[in-house]
Amino acid sequence: MTDETPPPDDSDDEPDHIQQEFQFTPVSARVPERVARGVFATGAIVLQGPDEFIIDFILKLAHPHQVVTRIVLPVSVVPRFIAALQENLRLYEQAFSELPLMPVSRLPANDPPPDSIEELYDQLKLSDEMLSGSYANAVMIGHAAAEFCFDFIANIYPKSVVSSRVFMAAPQVPALLEVLIRTWRKFEETRGGDGPDSPSGPENN
Repeated sequence: MTDETPPPDDSDDEPDHIQQEFQFTPVSARVPERVARGVFATGAIVLQGPDEFIIDFILKLAHPHQVVTRIVLPVSVVPRFIAALQENLRLYEQAFSELPLMPVSRLPANDPPPDSIEELYDQLKLSDEMLSGSYANAVMIGHAAAEFCFDFIANIYPKSVVSSRVFMAAPQVPALLEVLIRTWRKFEETRGGDGPDSPSGPENN
């Protein structure tokens, strides 16, 4: 009879670092209470960086105009966002006919257009807690007759979370699509070179 001593049990030893690849396809996303009510925006500014796009949704109903939420999107998400927005506009027109046009003011604009991005943001209210923005690598879009809803989602294991919810009046959405397409085309023009070192722009609607 041979006496064998079993090897020591290392199951309780925790490694210093755990590395694991995962593939995660969200079916639904949790909506935190602070995000559920959403924010209303009347326009957007799109900034293009080398690795991400920044969308500042703004509210222009009072002075100073303010950034109500800042969204940080990886570059790979932007063309999918554009395609989803185009599809939603198509579905909107199927359900409700053509989008109503935004009314045009007969009064001259009070503020001259800014000459630079610095001057533009000097005229905006951007709170400190909003400077880093809300990260999102997916977008869900819904619409009713009067407005569109954008849920910007962080797909991070183990649960997808809505990081920001934005409402816009339906007539304002085509302008958002236009500025996204214009900024994306500028980005594609720079991809052959070294790319910009800092966000470029601004493009706004």
